[in-house]
Amino acid sequence: MNRLIERSELRDIWEKVGAGKRLDQVDGLRLFQSNDLAAIGYMANHVRENRNGNVAYYILNRHINYSNICILDCDFCAFYRRRRDAGAYEYNLPQMIEKAQEALKLGITEIHIVGGLHPSFKWEYYIEMLRELKKLDSRLHLKAFTAIEIMHLSWVGKRSIPATLAALKEAGLGSLTGGGAEIFDPEVRKVICHAKESAEEWLDVHRTWHKMGGRSTCTMLIGHVEKPEHRVDHLHRLRQLQDETGGFTAFVPLAFHPENTKLAHLTGPSGYDMLKTLAVARLYLDNVEHIKAYWILMGMKLAQVALSYGVDDIDGTVIEEKIYHMAGARTPQEMARDELVKAIREAGRDPVQRDSLYKPVSGSRSVSCGETEAHASAIVSTPNSEGGAA
Repeated sequence: MNRLIERSELRDIWEKVGAGKRLDQVDGLRLFQSNDLAAIGYMANHVRENRNGNVAYYILNRHINYSNICILDCDFCAFYRRRRDAGAYEYNLPQMIEKAQEALKLGITEIHIVGGLHPSFKWEYYIEMLRELKKLDSRLHLKAFTAIEIMHLSWVGKRSIPATLAALKEAGLGSLTGGGAEIFDPEVRKVICHAKESAEEWLDVHRTWHKMGGRSTCTMLIGHVEKPEHRVDHLHRLRQLQDETGGFTAFVPLAFHPENTKLAHLTGPSGYDMLKTLAVARLYLDNVEHIKAYWILMGMKLAQVALSYGVDDIDGTVIEEKIYHMAGARTPQEMARDELVKAIREAGRDPVQRDSLYKPVSGSRSVSCGETEAHASAIVSTPNSEGGAA
């Protein structure tokens, strides 16, 4: 046994982890309350390497936030505007197409699309958006909309949630984003997003999509008014849904940025807290294949460190992220492929360009000296159909 673990108060949790036993909510709470980050990181790295070897994934993608005009006014959000507010904007379809065409020239394989709940965009706007973007390249994966956007579109289109999702899928929707989950606890939601969908509604949208064969990511917003028990409850509900559907490809903890929000008096999470949360998530979410460090909100340097704290994915090129930058993020708004590869290699990991469902893109990977060709081949042959493993 590692001496670090021998001396740790978390030794009994390590014994569970080493035996492949599932952690319970008491274990999760102890991990969040513990200050032994070294031991937590060690355990998470053990799980990460057993599951994903030395690989670190990235994707060539582009974000398009089609509008920040929104009928909600969540206290934690710096992105939303009313129509006549300074900084309010909306993209028409030709503008969306132009941005996508520019990004396709750079080799992207995915467009990530989210926006505010626009008060006057019609159903046809969203359907035509997907259809026209898909026409540009049939191989382009459209990862779009949060659960609350799906509920809004259901209302706009006068359709049930299943019918809404079916129509969007037919128009070209490839997968759902995980945004909007925030923290599931209702008392926390009253403070940070009082008018947003409930936890049950968020989970039901993703459940419905998964049962249609779709995939999605899942998230948790940290560093505001939540407590450790709220985080454990949130992770537990995600794990339960994953047990039921198997539809989540990855978990992404999101850092609350207080600047320019109604909760500007709060501080947001520290780097220490981000690393701990990523590591705890890797240990607790034993049925979610990938843990992502979203470099755009935590910075590339911390994302590099996170690759030794349970993380096996640092997202991608991004290009023109607006939501976190309107909340004061000072990270770059894009990252070139060569920079992503360099950052991963500096962290001692093997970079692998992936598609949206974690299938390695052909020719993207070199095998490290200490890794066998057989292991690399096994990774490249990972199933990735919409209804199967990612």
